Amino acid sequence: MKILMVLTSHDTLGDTGEKTGFWLEEFAAPYYVFTDAGAEVTVASPKGGQPPIDPKSDDPANQTPAQDRFKADQHAQAVLADTRRLESVSADDHDAVFYPGGHGPLWDLAEDPTSIRLIEAFYDSGKPVAAVCHAPGVLRHVKHQGESIVKGKHVTGFTNSEEEAVKLTKVVPFLVEDELKRLGGKYEKADDWQSFAIVDGRLITGQNPASSEATAKALLKALS
Repeated sequence: MKILMVLTSHDTLGDTGEKTGFWLEEFAAPYYVFTDAGAEVTVASPKGGQPPIDPKSDDPANQTPAQDRFKADQHAQAVLADTRRLESVSADDHDAVFYPGGHGPLWDLAEDPTSIRLIEAFYDSGKPVAAVCHAPGVLRHVKHQGESIVKGKHVTGFTNSEEEAVKLTKVVPFLVEDELKRLGGKYEKADDWQSFAIVDGRLITGQNPASSEATAKALLKALS
């Protein structure tokens, strides 16, 4: 079982002067769900190499067991430091793809033609596609049979109220909840910051950082 994880290379939070990137829990928890199940994990990003970690995701208040484990795991750190360039990976070589969130993907992966084609290749070949938190935003230009991949699908992603709570509603290029609805997705959500993941056929989405493990487990289940 081979799973591709795709991380952002974008590290600038709009014009705030602050840093962003991927949310560490949303990489660490799924990475261990997959590797503990015996999956072979490849990690890629648009620029390759070490992708930017959102500094807020590493605040003492935001630590999780998966993050603690990651910090003691030199092998996992080495994997993260040497991600493959996105253009060098293929859907043919993997059984599924998983996109961790953080705000970064809203700027690069959501608009990246390589990422868009890659998701389409996975989905069109009958392989599951999973994304958590802000990462469902990477689906905004992805098509299946001429329509948006999310049209008519039960989906979730970071809520407008969660974005409001972190005070970035006016900073992000688009709001994930609004965009999924605009594209014709049947958007659902749990209470803010609760774990919530939805499976609709081959499309698996999770709401927020707390949903990263549930989303990863749902992907594993889809593969089994």
